[in-house]
Amino acid sequence: MKFNIGQWVMKPGVKSCNAEQIRDYRLSADKTEFYIFTLCHQYTGANLDGPALEIRVTSPQPDMIRLQTVHFKGDRRKYRKFEIDDRRIPLDYAEDENTITVTSGKTSLVITKAIPCRFTYLYDGKKITAIGDFAGRPMLSFMDTPDGPFMRGQLEVDVGERIYGMGERFTPFVRNGQVVDIWNEDGGTSSEISYKNIPFYLSSRNYGVLVNEAGPVSFEVCSEAVTKVQFSVPGQRLDFIVIGAPDRKGVLERYTSLVGRPALPPAWSFGLWLTTSFTTDYGEQTVTGFVDGMAERQIPLSVFHFDCFWMKESEWCGFDWDERQFPDVEGMLKRMHEKGLKICAWINPYIGQKAACFDECAEKGYFLKTPTGDIWQWDRWQPGQGVVDFTNPEAVAWYKGKLRRLMEQGVDCFKTDFGERIPTDVVYHDGSDPVWMHNYYPYLYNKVVFETLEELRGEGQACVFARSATVGGQKFPVHWGGDCDSTYVSMSESLRGGLSLCLSGFGFWSHDIGGFSGTAPAHIYKRWLAFGLLSSHSRLHGCDSYRVPWLFGEEAVDVCRHFSQLKNTLMPYLYAQAVHTHSTGVPMMRAMLLEFDEIGCEDLDRQYMLGDSILVAPVFREDGVVDYYLPRGKWTHLLTGETVEGNGWRRDTYDFFSLPVFVRENTILPVGSCNLRPEYDYADGLTLRLYQFADGAEAERTVCDTEGNVILTAKAVRNGDAITVKLTGRKENVTVEQFGTDCRIVLE
Repeated sequence: MKFNIGQWVMKPGVKSCNAEQIRDYRLSADKTEFYIFTLCHQYTGANLDGPALEIRVTSPQPDMIRLQTVHFKGDRRKYRKFEIDDRRIPLDYAEDENTITVTSGKTSLVITKAIPCRFTYLYDGKKITAIGDFAGRPMLSFMDTPDGPFMRGQLEVDVGERIYGMGERFTPFVRNGQVVDIWNEDGGTSSEISYKNIPFYLSSRNYGVLVNEAGPVSFEVCSEAVTKVQFSVPGQRLDFIVIGAPDRKGVLERYTSLVGRPALPPAWSFGLWLTTSFTTDYGEQTVTGFVDGMAERQIPLSVFHFDCFWMKESEWCGFDWDERQFPDVEGMLKRMHEKGLKICAWINPYIGQKAACFDECAEKGYFLKTPTGDIWQWDRWQPGQGVVDFTNPEAVAWYKGKLRRLMEQGVDCFKTDFGERIPTDVVYHDGSDPVWMHNYYPYLYNKVVFETLEELRGEGQACVFARSATVGGQKFPVHWGGDCDSTYVSMSESLRGGLSLCLSGFGFWSHDIGGFSGTAPAHIYKRWLAFGLLSSHSRLHGCDSYRVPWLFGEEAVDVCRHFSQLKNTLMPYLYAQAVHTHSTGVPMMRAMLLEFDEIGCEDLDRQYMLGDSILVAPVFREDGVVDYYLPRGKWTHLLTGETVEGNGWRRDTYDFFSLPVFVRENTILPVGSCNLRPEYDYADGLTLRLYQFADGAEAERTVCDTEGNVILTAKAVRNGDAITVKLTGRKENVTVEQFGTDCRIVLE
């Protein structure tokens, strides 16, 4: 929200009350809290009038400094808070004549005693950001406005500093200059609106900031004040956490330690998913035709997804199959399981009035209600739909029961739609403030679904394809990006949104291969296949037309087979990367800036690293021309073996069976022996490819089983003309190949 008109003038009726003068401060006896009382004026005489701000400085975990600022304490509304792992660790404290310093790990907050005071953040002794305006006054403020009270914070942005993240955003990749409102809505990829809004940003200067407010947060990123990230929330309080780290990956590691690591998706989920699309007409015959058609064409298929019309029209989401189209549900799903497929079903937290279970849910009081006590209903998306209230434990148990019934029929996972269109003129069972619940609702919704899957299928076998999210949602992967158009421009929007989401603490991401809206021409579909099958998760899905490859020509069939089989052979590498994401929070699909501290990588949004060693640059042109950036070092093309020297931009032309997909130097790349499915014994018949090992170089790689347990560790060291490879664990039936070197291989 903007409060100023330019640099000098406040908007009419707006008054800024900034923390100016520290009048009292003290460290708690257990050293876990530093309390500051600040006046919002600079005179030192009689203190008859306010306002004043109270600030509490704590540290939830090492390297994190949390500031909780309050104007009036009397607000008793039930605000939702994110679930964070707040350990309240002791602060290191130092004071001299001019400053007070509180430290957590290597992150420090230095507070000046001068008038006006100033708040400066350091990591390992070096400044990372500060709270202050152009004149040095601290911009930690209570704002009195015609629209009610707000709290505001401003953090400095240095020369050349770039800001990233804030959820799945389709606007320019670097957030500088943008206004970002943290408010979940349904807008598609061509919009500034986002399904997954995360009030967290990552700075290129190796720190992150979480505004710890589940309600609406407005960011002015170098927009109202061009050298500041400004964030504001309605009300009388502001809570934010600054996270320091030695590098950008370290920021995400610490952030996800605070808000939750991504769960490890099951190995089968990394294969190809196929759906019937959204509004298409289909029944068992159509489904069987698609599944058999993929098998006949030797295209590996892992998951079949039933989108909305597995239920009758106007009865979503009543959890009952349309018996007209699916007369033998259990038998059909059993036959699909026998073909090696997993089954996914589309669900929502809303229930149309025509659905059989609507009356049951209404009678038991499980829907959101209006302030007058009626069931909140509207006619969008389904006639007379109501929305399930997940703050009601009985409603949660009821909803879980409906999901269990589907799983007993043969459903293995769920795609959770909706979650971003949640009303604010409602009353919740537990009294939660409905405005603060709007963004938080999908967290409760996806948590219910994920827990049900874990309860019935076991830990490590739960997979939710989620559309909407807030902070903490990364614990219930995987998240999919939508809804994109069937164009190259929208294809690039999708990637931009995915990379932005992965810089917001989310580890796994997918999108609609071929685009959602409209029907792509064959050349776009084929280019999108390469991109989609070199993403963490891969799904063929559309709106009003099918996405099976033979509808796009025989070459599309060949391209789909080629990249599906390629992804399966890469699973020993990919699944170990997924395990790493699960344990550290570093995303599987990584913006280039996470791996390379090069100026040239800071703005890249048309390419990414798939794990730590494979660079992917999708082709966004019909003629196959692609511009991409290779960081310093030697790179080897995964498919051709061509070796190139990186240190800048390249322009090449690719056919539909290739794209820039390069392996980093000094890499051990484990390649599996099976191209038919994503889950198999990764150590059996494994090939270890050694890429461009320089003299003196060392590398290590682990291979996991499909449960995430390490079964093989490979260490390689080059000395002169010999590369020594030491294998620990399942080392039988393992071969070693080298690329870019002609060395003697010594196996130990």
